[in-house]
Amino acid sequence: MSFSELDTIYKLSNIVVENSDIQQVINSVKVHLYSSLPLKDFHLFFYDASSRKLKDVNNNFTVVEDLYSELKTSSIYNSFIRLNNCDYIINNCETMVSSLKDSEEIIAEELVIPLKGQDGIIGIAELVFDSQMMFKVSILKLLSILSNQFALLIQNKLMNDRLQINSDFYDALKNIAKIIETQYELNYIIPLIGEMIDKFVSNHLIYIFIKQRDSFNLFWPSACNDSKIYELINKIGKSSNFLVSENKKIGVFPLLNNKEVLGCIVARSTIDKLSQKEIEYLVQLTKQSSITIDRANVYAEVLKHATLDALTGLNNRRQFEIRLKQEYASAIRQKHSLCAMMIDIDFFKKINDTYGHSTGDKVLKTVAKVIQNQLREYDIPSRYGGEEFCILLPQTRIEEANIVAQRLRLAIEKTNIESCSEKYSQNKNISVTISIGLAQLKEPESGEDLYNRADKALYEAKTRGRNRVIVYYD
Repeated sequence: MSFSELDTIYKLSNIVVENSDIQQVINSVKVHLYSSLPLKDFHLFFYDASSRKLKDVNNNFTVVEDLYSELKTSSIYNSFIRLNNCDYIINNCETMVSSLKDSEEIIAEELVIPLKGQDGIIGIAELVFDSQMMFKVSILKLLSILSNQFALLIQNKLMNDRLQINSDFYDALKNIAKIIETQYELNYIIPLIGEMIDKFVSNHLIYIFIKQRDSFNLFWPSACNDSKIYELINKIGKSSNFLVSENKKIGVFPLLNNKEVLGCIVARSTIDKLSQKEIEYLVQLTKQSSITIDRANVYAEVLKHATLDALTGLNNRRQFEIRLKQEYASAIRQKHSLCAMMIDIDFFKKINDTYGHSTGDKVLKTVAKVIQNQLREYDIPSRYGGEEFCILLPQTRIEEANIVAQRLRLAIEKTNIESCSEKYSQNKNISVTISIGLAQLKEPESGEDLYNRADKALYEAKTRGRNRVIVYYD
């Protein structure tokens, strides 16, 4: 190896030390290697002890079995095992560094070097050349130093990933616990819980089943076609124990309330077996989900007799339905006009995902307050559920209602809301927009027909681009 090639090793070493993004490092290293050496291939493989799999670092830590042929995969595993008994593998021959002299020259077409961590070999570096390479043993040792720097970089990345996972785990627990502050309908909170857990354990498919009478019904997502999942679910007893399939790729975690089974959360790994750490995380997430679902059930029972939404102070959905019947009857009896306005906060899920549910709650409260300020005393605003609001406008024609809706839309658009998230301390103020659907009562339709037409107009407002008012006309 020439001085320029030695200089290349020095530059590569600096690249590894100065950059923390492992994929960028690998790309930079490959560019330098390919420009300086007759290199055909360069790969790093990391051994994941939890899954007992070798993973290709160059391909975002994908399991080698999913990338290579059976012959190539076997060769990679074989090299990893052999390096526990030697220092290098040169041209498929095991070599000890003690058997080599620094002045000795080596001819190689293939070179495998161990990636050494604190507890031993954590992987291998594989270099394949287009033609025979001749270099001194001292250069081989320098390549070993570079490989060990790669090992340190990999370990740092994995440690940072674990720290981030721990942080995300506690965020998920906190957010699941906070759902009950604003929601109490299972049809709404189950998808929220599912999305939070699914985001946290992204390598798994998450399913949530709720027990109704004697059967488990899938609540989230819309479909589950894995018969093995249903076989495991049917084995759930009244104990708090979770169940894991024989291949360790499916876990069923019961949702419990005082030993009564409310349902279950299912995690199915699409790549590896469920690790012990993943199982521990899912057990804790399921416990918090059980508490949230149980509280939501209790809260829903209490609110059956309540009239106001706990978060916004507006009428709740049940009270809206009562007032709709009353105002409909009054409009028909007195032959005066009645309009319904359906409102949806645009991209509300993105607000929750970006700024957190505390900010989402603040947005709901702020929008509710602006709605109240823009209406007359005898108008009837309600929170229908989630980010949807309904307003009944008695003795109001559609032209007047349209003016009110446009005024309300502009007032919301101009309102700044301070984010509760510490992550966005430099840009705390956010703004939102709303989409509105309007309809006017016409005979001989029912109050429910009026609501449905306003809802259809809202849907059209959203499909047309949001932040607009659409009036329903036949």
